[in-house]
Amino acid sequence: MNRKIEKTWKRGLVACSMVLMGLAVSTASFAESKAKIDEHVSHILQKFYAYSPKHQELEKRAAGVLVFPRVTKGGVGIAGEYGEGVLQVKGKTVDYYSVGGGSIGLTLGIAKHSEIVMFMTPEALDKFTQSKGWTIGADAAVAVASKGAGKDYDSETLKKPILGFVFNEKGLLGDLSLEGSKITKLDK
Repeated sequence: MNRKIEKTWKRGLVACSMVLMGLAVSTASFAESKAKIDEHVSHILQKFYAYSPKHQELEKRAAGVLVFPRVTKGGVGIAGEYGEGVLQVKGKTVDYYSVGGGSIGLTLGIAKHSEIVMFMTPEALDKFTQSKGWTIGADAAVAVASKGAGKDYDSETLKKPILGFVFNEKGLLGDLSLEGSKITKLDK
């Protein structure tokens, strides 16, 4: 192997290892108090509603809503993500959850974003709440209604039992999606 390529490869591995260790170590430090999580959730919901009045109408029709106000994702080739949020039913917080995941592929950088998952049917919500850990894409398909919390989504998307929104992106990352995210109930 060419020395220059070998050097670049090693630097990439070191950088990737540092990012993953940082995410793993910071997972414990991410753990926030319920009050702080609730504060972030309230703030991000107001921001979400400001994007479009349609969002609040959808939220009122939903059987339950998962809100992750701040999800951090980063890596170089190998990436990890983590965030904490709540499940709300009829506007009231019923439980606290974390979202996390990892991927291998074309990921480069670090970014933060917000995620909202709406369970539009009681059956979809029940399936989620009765699981011991739920992975988007494996346990259920989530129709991404819009990236950037845009104002428009088509009528076919709105017929899906679970809708997802990824918005409020900050930072540089080539891969922002819900696919493969594992959602787990927090014991707080």
